[in-house]
Parts: sequence; C-alpha cells; structure tokens
Amino acid sequence: MDEGGAANRELLGVEDVARYLGVRPTTVYRWCREGRLPCLKIGKGWRIRRSALEDFLQRGERRQRLVDHLRPFFTVPDHVIGVAEDLELLDRLDAAFFQVGEARDGLLIKYHAADPRPPADLRRALTRHGLEVARLEREGRFAFRDDPDPVRGRVESLRRLLTEEASGGRTVWVTYEWVESIDLEAALGQQEALAAAIDAHPCVVKTSVLQPVADQWPPPLQRRVQRHYRGQIWLARAGLFLTRSAPLPAA
Repeated sequence: MDEGGAANRELLGVEDVARYLGVRPTTVYRWCREGRLPCLKIGKGWRIRRSALEDFLQRGERRQRLVDHLRPFFTVPDHVIGVAEDLELLDRLDAAFFQVGEARDGLLIKYHAADPRPPADLRRALTRHGLEVARLEREGRFAFRDDPDPVRGRVESLRRLLTEEASGGRTVWVTYEWVESIDLEAALGQQEALAAAIDAHPCVVKTSVLQPVADQWPPPLQRRVQRHYRGQIWLARAGLFLTRSAPLPAA
C-alpha cells in the first residue's frame, strides 16, 4: 500500500478547497489564519485535511432559517461584524438581524448612505427576505436613515439616535454597510469610537461588509478590525459561521 499517496489524498490545497466550496482562495486563507479551518504549512503551501474540512462544513450547516441561528447569538449591548459573499446574502443577513430585533421589541434602524441602492430597492429586498418592513414602518418601529458621512459621521449620528430613544425603553438595533472599498484606517477609527458609544446604551450594532471588500484588507488590518467586534458572522453559499470573542483565559 502506498502510504505516502494515501496521505497526500487526505491533504487538500487551498485552491482545491476554494473550488469545492465556490469561494475565493483568499477566503480560505483568511479562515486558516483566523483558526476557523485547521491547516498545515508544508513547504511554502498550506494544506487542509479532508476530515478538518468535513468538520468545518458540519459546523456551518444551516438550521431551517437563518434567523434561528442568529436569535441566540446576539447580546445586549452588542457590536458585531458580518461578512456576506454577495449583496443578496447581505440583504438576507440584514433581514434576519432585524427579525431578531423585532422579536425582542426593538427599534430597528438601517443606515443606508454607504449602499448605492435607493431605499425603495432596499425595502423590497428586506421584504423579500421575510421582514415586514411596511408594517414595522407604520408602527414606528423601523426606519431608514441617511448618514451624511458613512465613514466619519456614524459615531455622532448613533449617539444622537441613542439619546433620542433613551426614554423609550426599547433596545435599538442598527445596521451599517461597507459595500464598496473604503479608507480602512478611517473606518477603524470609527469602529473604536462606536464600540465606546455602544457600551453605555442598550443597543445592538451590526456592520455588514461584502466579501470582495474584506478580501482587499491586508491580514494585519483584518486582525485589527476583528478586535473591535464582540462577534463575527460569515455568510456565504457554502454556509453560515458564527464566532464570539472571549476574554483571555487565566494562566
């Protein structure tokens, strides 16, 4: 028996995994760097065991609905980032996020200045994915807001919103988007300030990023981005993956 050949068949290259899952090789590299997908460094290349890939896919299997996965994921207050493979999945993630907020009697706000689509198109997309936007708007529980400066103006806009709603007793559920290339250094500064503002209020803030945008970020900046969020959501055709930051364990 050719034990070396059998071992090689058990090891997959990054390109093999990317083709199998229908994602970019940069996405597989990111999973490996983040520790989500265990891998081996052999020479100059990375290899993934078939068994590790099978475990990875089992962890990402969907329940019946996306909202079922997200319902126990969010805490109050919370600050999470979601990476979606395409606009269709980004809309689906937004709709499920707001459905969780609706079930908790929250006030739902979508900032849309960073999304080139008009509110009418966004309203139809959310409705198509199961959020009853028209009813929630009539009840005063959902609103679109135009952020005049999507990179530098979000912190003050969020603070004003939270001050306005402080007496209402409702948790505020807010989404932002990065669907086009941005000045990442400026965005990181914004996220640091957002994190400080969120801690003092009953709110849940999600920033959604298109995967092609996230793939442009160099690894050191990706790690800096991740440090600003308590949770991470990755949604692609291959599956859904949820991770939570945890305090450093005691020695």
